[in-house]
Amino acid sequence: MEIGILLGTLFLFLIIRLPIAFALGLSATSAALYMGIPALVIAQKMVEGVKSFSLMAIPFFIIAGEIMGQGGISKRLIDFSNVLVGRVRGGLAMVNILSSMFFGGISGSAVADTSSIGTIMIPMMEKEGYDKDYAVNVTITSSTQGVIIPPSHNMIIYSVAAGGLSVGKLFLAGILPGILLGLTLMALSYYIAVKRNYPKGEKIPWKTAKQIIKESFFGLMTAVIIMVGVVTGIFTATESAAVAAIYAFVITYFVYRDVPLKNFVVVLRNSLKTLSMVMAVIATSSAFGYMMAILKVPQLITNYLLDFSDNKFIILILINILLLVLGMVMDMAPLILITTPILLPVIMKVGMDPIQFGIVMMLNLGIGLLTPPVGSVLFVGCSIANISIEQLTKTLKPFYLMLFLFLIALTFIPQITLFLPKLIFG
Repeated sequence: MEIGILLGTLFLFLIIRLPIAFALGLSATSAALYMGIPALVIAQKMVEGVKSFSLMAIPFFIIAGEIMGQGGISKRLIDFSNVLVGRVRGGLAMVNILSSMFFGGISGSAVADTSSIGTIMIPMMEKEGYDKDYAVNVTITSSTQGVIIPPSHNMIIYSVAAGGLSVGKLFLAGILPGILLGLTLMALSYYIAVKRNYPKGEKIPWKTAKQIIKESFFGLMTAVIIMVGVVTGIFTATESAAVAAIYAFVITYFVYRDVPLKNFVVVLRNSLKTLSMVMAVIATSSAFGYMMAILKVPQLITNYLLDFSDNKFIILILINILLLVLGMVMDMAPLILITTPILLPVIMKVGMDPIQFGIVMMLNLGIGLLTPPVGSVLFVGCSIANISIEQLTKTLKPFYLMLFLFLIALTFIPQITLFLPKLIFG
């Protein structure tokens, strides 16, 4: 009965479209009151949930990403990508994907990636003769790189939920999968571009290309500073995020100077809005997780999955299906906080490394951002292009297929994620 109240009220609140933070908090409180647990305990667990020092990195990463997004970095990354791949058939699609790879390494957010890159690339692709649905498909699917390629604040949330995994190892584990995912999407986009006879881009003169490379260098260094600092131990994840925010501020307002300094007020307001939502979800997810622990939900699910089959491949496929389905109806951060304590014992029982599982979870939930009914990236892409979700999803099938195949490879080939962490840390 207690488990029924906890999960039943959560699903009810989600169905009536209550904000996820309120849904988690109210369902945890409902179950606690039914069990005679004082509401004060739930409040205490919410406070404990946001007291982790590791979470201090999140506001700095959000501010750094917001500064770079507002300060013209996306335009420079697009120009830089155009220098590298713009000349091939369907070159603007390649530019779109490569720009998302670079920008994802700065913002760490698929939604921010789609908003910043999409507002420039989708109209540009339409103007050059690309179909609208193709332009949106390329934009939104390539944005999933943003949740894998470091720095990603979702990886920090996973690190906390998993009991303090190394953020440096998680960051390293996301580099190779993020790059391979981008190359995979490029191959598919090129095939479709050749089939539909999309145009080639023009060759950029070396003098112009040299200037573009020079201007984009400072923006790209943001991600490099974070990665080198964390991996070498010069910075903690929190310190690297703070350094990145200061660096982004200096580069945007005193080097690029595309926007006036007074724009920083808008950046802070947007960052505070995003941060408040993230921290509210973390707090209420902590209370919800506390109630699940009391009711032994993680143990029950672990036992059920292991009783269902002792085959590692079947269990991992079931976990992937579960995450994909949940990703369709819930946002990323609460799902990481809720499902990690439940699924981590299972994947460790079948011999999967928690670092590898973190990247697999990120991609699963990233795909969820592209799927209705709650696919936030899907909604952003459709709103930019003014196209219906029903119309777009019909043409997304080959991109979905490619993402699913890559997910299977990521699940069953651990070297893709663990090669760099093992190479650097041993």
